[in-house]
Amino acid sequence: MNQYHYEVGDIVKLKKQHPCGSSEWEILRVGADFRLKCVGCGHQIMIARKLVEKNTRGLRKTGETE
Repeated sequence: MNQYHYEVGDIVKLKKQHPCGSSEWEILRVGADFRLKCVGCGHQIMIARKLVEKNTRGLRKTGETE
């Protein structure tokens, strides 16, 4: 299993898409729970760290390009 180092400002790609069609989320808060903001529509959610770690398919650090 991949071990990622999550930091505020990073873009995480999750397994399932948001209803708006985007599967990328910006990390706004890191801790036992994560606050994520959808890159597509701006919707914010709180989600357990365990679920984020389980469903992460990729991580783009702040300042990196695709």
